[in-house]
Amino acid sequence: MKSLIRIIRQDFTANLQNPKGVFICFMFRLAHSWRGKGEKPRKSSLPLLVLYRLIVEWILGVEIPAKTVIGPGLQIFHGQGVVVNGDAIIGKNAILRNGVTIGHKTPGGGSPKVGDNVSFGANSVLIGEVTLGNNVVIGALSLVNKSFGSNLIIVGNPAIEIGKLNPI
Repeated sequence: MKSLIRIIRQDFTANLQNPKGVFICFMFRLAHSWRGKGEKPRKSSLPLLVLYRLIVEWILGVEIPAKTVIGPGLQIFHGQGVVVNGDAIIGKNAILRNGVTIGHKTPGGGSPKVGDNVSFGANSVLIGEVTLGNNVVIGALSLVNKSFGSNLIIVGNPAIEIGKLNPI
């Protein structure tokens, strides 16, 4: 319980001045904790998970399944049209902007693994069994369909490296 409160605080701090982002992150963290650790959610949590999906997915237009693993400090800006595959793994301090898609290429295919401090530009797409390192900035409207290392700026369709970042 203490770690859940700590993570919620980190998300809250990351989303200051962004009440919608705070609300979405808060609901995601609760749903993730309600779900439990197994492949299937606990039966007792089903009404709460349905409420999460109803509010966050159907009303707010942000699809982040409760089973998704996302590190603390998640920021969601202009949360509309964000879609994250439930099998994706995202590190801490990720920034998701409107229209971001993170998922697999084919049903049942591998999903992305994203390092810490990765910033996704508006309408960027990360697709397939790819890995991104830490401290990566993805430009708006970019299609990332191959793996990249750390401390990079990547843009384009398909994405290419256009610069390096100083490590944080």
